[in-house]
This record gives sequence, structure tokens and C-alpha cells, in this order.
Amino acid sequence: MYSSLLLLASFIAGPVLAKHCINITVPVDISARNGVFNLPTLETNFDATTFAQNLTTIGANFTAESLLNYTTVTGTYEISAKFCTPDNATDKNPTLQFLTHGIGFDKTYWDIPYNNYNYSYTDVAVDQYSFCTLAIDRLGVGNSSIADPLAVIQAPAELSAIYEITKMLRAGTLPQVPHAFDKVVHVGHSFGSILSFTLAAMHPNVTDGLILTGYSANGSYLNQFTASLDVKLARLNQPLRFGNISYAAVNQGLETLGSLAYNISAITQELASYNISISELVSVFESTDLADFAAGLAPSKLPHMQDLPSGYLTWTDAGANQFNFLYPPFFDLNLAVFAERTKFPFTLGEILTIGGGPKAAPEFTGPVLVLTGNEDTIFCGGNCSATGNPALSSIPADVAMAFPAASAFETYIQPNTGHAINVHYNATAGYRVIQEFLNDHGLAPS
Repeated sequence: MYSSLLLLASFIAGPVLAKHCINITVPVDISARNGVFNLPTLETNFDATTFAQNLTTIGANFTAESLLNYTTVTGTYEISAKFCTPDNATDKNPTLQFLTHGIGFDKTYWDIPYNNYNYSYTDVAVDQYSFCTLAIDRLGVGNSSIADPLAVIQAPAELSAIYEITKMLRAGTLPQVPHAFDKVVHVGHSFGSILSFTLAAMHPNVTDGLILTGYSANGSYLNQFTASLDVKLARLNQPLRFGNISYAAVNQGLETLGSLAYNISAITQELASYNISISELVSVFESTDLADFAAGLAPSKLPHMQDLPSGYLTWTDAGANQFNFLYPPFFDLNLAVFAERTKFPFTLGEILTIGGGPKAAPEFTGPVLVLTGNEDTIFCGGNCSATGNPALSSIPADVAMAFPAASAFETYIQPNTGHAINVHYNATAGYRVIQEFLNDHGLAPS
């Protein structure tokens, strides 16, 4: 209650030293029309590869072939979220940005804890432009509820959670957030953009504006995306984060690492005999799935292991991460290593339902901005300018056709940027484009 009163005061008080953020857990009752799929349980990484092969076969539609029926999925699940208000919050009519991350990330995509948060979207939106933000871990990801990765964690169920939380924000009933927001904008990245798009198509009156980042209407590169991931079971790729290795095994590993730490000179001498330097060894470790295997291993404490079902998947290593999400040399290599070590998995259900939503939002009347990196591999094949149509300025510009009633539609192609916009050197320039767009179209805090 005390923290809630402090948060309420931040809406009406004068300037304070720093923005206010709280982590909250939101119980959400969902109701979703999910698909019923006929798929065998994935037991090994070979099974994951077989799934990817089936999904990417030219001329086939594996999703349709596997779909048996539809069923209504209901239940109460917990959504982990971070709510922030600006440090100078005096607005009587604040605008909230609802931030939904994409595949491979959690809510920290919007507030990356690296290099003193220099890549933070939240810092720009909240501290510099006085917006409020709510960043969620999507259902099934991070600190939100884990559920069946095939039957439950699908796009419709995740959309239901976003819809219900948006209604809470408007009604002033979101736990620990004592304000009813009249202006709510949905900002997504990648799969989060797909969900935000679908929200506007199915519930056009629940959102006031859309920011779709890492997005286009062109799905022709998704097979390349799936194949290049070299899909693995998450629990096998990063077992110390997503698996269930026994504590005894972890302790033994920690002891081994501790012993090695006291024998650096011996290691250096041994490597020298093979003409291998320490820097070369580190490079091999960081750029292969050896680093993924060790992710979560900390000498100071036992890692938190989620013991995820085998229907949770991920890509194989930092190389697959770079190919799909990053455009060299316009990112910090150490941040790329950090992003790989802290990645989050996706589910069979998400992959099978990612393209099943509406293709247009004819009744949505708010402003829409699509912001995509020019070198986005997933939605532009690595070149958003290569439209093959002189009348079309970029591949993402084609999204305009889906919003015939939008009050405004703009595209911005971020230069020297791959799919994961927030992980590139010039990320903050894109952040400011978003804030200015909202300000210019009547959605600034007031």
C-alpha cells in the first residue's frame, strides 16, 4: 500500500531524483481459441531439427497438416511486469506505453541491463519524454507463468493476456498502479508487434496508437529464419537456466571451475603447446554452444533452473543469434555475447500460430508507426529497401494497406540495424523517432 501511495504521488508531485519503477505480478484470467495440434513430444535435439525440417518444406503447410481442431483455453495465469513513471510526472493525463517483447527476449529488451543501461528504451520514453511504461514478460516467458508449450502458449492465449491487462490499465485496476489511463499505446517488437497488430484488429477501441518495431507484412523470409536458428530444445541448449540438472552436478561443475581458476598458468602453458592463445579459446567458447551450455553458471550461487518442458525451443548459439538479429559491425560484440547468455526460449505453439492472426485492422483509427532496421533479416531478408516495386519505398511500407482507417501511418527504416533494434549502437535514435511520432499525433502526456 505504501509503495502504491508513493507511485500515485509521482503523478502529481514535482520533480524528483529518478524515475519510479516497480516490478509487479498481475493475475490474469485468459480465454483464448487455441489450436489443437497433432505433434509428437520432442525428446531430443534431433526431434527439434525434424520439426524445423517439416515446418520449412517448400510447397507444404505443416501447421495446417498438424491442426486437428480448436479449443477454448481458460485459466488464471501470472504475468510479470515492470511499471515506470517519469521523474517529473506532473501530467494529469499521462500516456502509457504497453511494451511487448519478441521471441528470444523478455521484458528487459526495453531496459537492457548492460553498459549502465545505455540501450534502455524505457529511459528515453520515461525520463526524456515523460511517458509511463508497462513492460511485460509475455505469457510463458521469463517470470510469467510457464505452461504447456504446445497446447497453451500460443498467440491467442498471449493476446488474451495483453487484452485483459490493457483493460485493467484503463479501468485503474492493475495491481499497485493507482491510475486509470485514458491513453494507452501498444509498442511491440517482432512477435510482440504481431500481437499488438492483432490486438488492434480484434479490439480496435482498446488501444490509442500502435508502434510496430522489427516488423513488416512480408512473411516470405520466415523459413530462412527457422532454418538458420538450428533449433534446439531450450532445456538442452542452456541446461543450467532451462533444464533440471541436479544440484550435485552443478556443485561438481562449480568446483571444477574453481580449481581451474587457480591454475591459469598451467592452462596457458598447455594451450601454448598447441599454439592456441587464451583469446582464441575465449573466442571459441563465446561463439559456440559451449557458452550456451555454461549460461547461468555462477560461482557465487546456484543458478535458477526453470525445468522447462521440451516444447520450449531456442536457437543454437551466438552465430545464429547474429545472423537473425544483428547487423555487423554496428553492435557491441560484448553485448551480443550478453544477449546470447540471457536469451529466452519460444514454444512450439507460438511457432505454429504466429501467422494465424488477422491480416488487416480495418476499424482501427489511431496512428500507426512501423519502425524496422534496414538490414532486418527476418522481415526484410536483410534489405528493407529491396521492394522490387518503384512505387513502394520499403518492404515495411506495405503495412499501410492493413490500416485503411488509421489517422496517420508512417514507416521509418533505421539504418545500419538488424532485427533486434534495441541491441544496436544507434538504438536510441530510433527510440526518439517513436516518441516524436506519438507527440506529433496527439498522444503526448498532458
